[in-house]
Amino acid sequence: MMAAAQSTLDPVTAEHRPRRTKTVLGWGVIVVLVLIVVFVAIRVTATPPGEHGALDPEGRDDSGTLALAEILRDQGVEVDVRRSRVEARAAIDEGTTLVMSNPYTLTDEALETLMEPADRVVFLSTSTHLLNALQIGANAPGTRSAVAAACDVPEFAAVGTIRADRLFAPAAEVEGCFGDADGAAVLIDDRGGDRVAVVEGTRLFSNADLAENGNAALALALLGQTDRVVWYVPSLGDSDIEGKSIDTLGSLTPPWVTPAILLLLLAGVAASIWRGQRFGPLVAETLPVTVRASETMHGRARLTARAADAAHAAEALRDGAQRRLARRLGLAAHAGADEVADAAADRLRIPRGTLQTLLAGPLPTDDASLVDLARRLDELEAAVETSARRPTTHPTEAEGTT
Repeated sequence: MMAAAQSTLDPVTAEHRPRRTKTVLGWGVIVVLVLIVVFVAIRVTATPPGEHGALDPEGRDDSGTLALAEILRDQGVEVDVRRSRVEARAAIDEGTTLVMSNPYTLTDEALETLMEPADRVVFLSTSTHLLNALQIGANAPGTRSAVAAACDVPEFAAVGTIRADRLFAPAAEVEGCFGDADGAAVLIDDRGGDRVAVVEGTRLFSNADLAENGNAALALALLGQTDRVVWYVPSLGDSDIEGKSIDTLGSLTPPWVTPAILLLLLAGVAASIWRGQRFGPLVAETLPVTVRASETMHGRARLTARAADAAHAAEALRDGAQRRLARRLGLAAHAGADEVADAAADRLRIPRGTLQTLLAGPLPTDDASLVDLARRLDELEAAVETSARRPTTHPTEAEGTT
């Protein structure tokens, strides 16, 4: 008796063990996937943006200027890239050109100190504040098509034409090149004995645009006049601007808030696992009532008739007829009414545009118009079906018959 009972319980125990194992494995897979997603999210949020920004002489992307730096080196010009203003100023000596993009991270005093030992300074991008600080000009509206230098600067004689997307109005005694007195792409200031050049080179000297028009020649004319170039790259880490830190949500909240949130999240995960283990596998259960499709159709028809909604009924008739016609005509199931009407007209050999009103025209508003629409749709389907079964007679066979 005991052996018989043991034999009847063993299969049940053996059946429950695989289920429990599958449940544990399933939850283990879910936990691993959650950990992977969290790890990827942390890596993505912690990954800084591109190491090199626009007009960076070491940037290899489309906005960088590595190609320009390499061209200068091929021409025998030494390119010394500096990311510290102190190191850049110390590297400047006689016969050196100082090159930089808009130094938005420096104060006016720091910029003046950096420019002081340089005989030539070239700004590859600028801002309204920089133009005012240099007193070299102002922004000018509009853009110009490809133009030549049209100025007295000898270095620009062989540049050719450039097409700039930003113009400047030169100040008094400042030379404006590649434009006119109302707006020029390049400003040359020789008033203090040292030359200062300003140009918006984002669309001229980047890796993606350097080969267009005379962009490369203009870059060599600006940067290749000395044997050595000190290229300073401004950055927020090298800024001398002292600003007040802005209060953030993290700085305003008490220090215990973050641990409390993490504890609540862990408690929620633990509760989900605990409650989730109490549910067994899904069981397929046969519904007590089976509703036939025909009964559903008749029920919807009775509701439509009771509401006297002829337009809704007509729209349903059109949709069904359009789908059936599309299938018989070899069209896609989602073909539009115009496409189905044209294909049906071609099949029936009647002018195109004849069936558009039937399939996509105004909906009927009364029962008589609804009945007429249903009759015409049925006739159209019957005609298409008949034409599909009709054998095709070739011209040669017709001639032989006659």
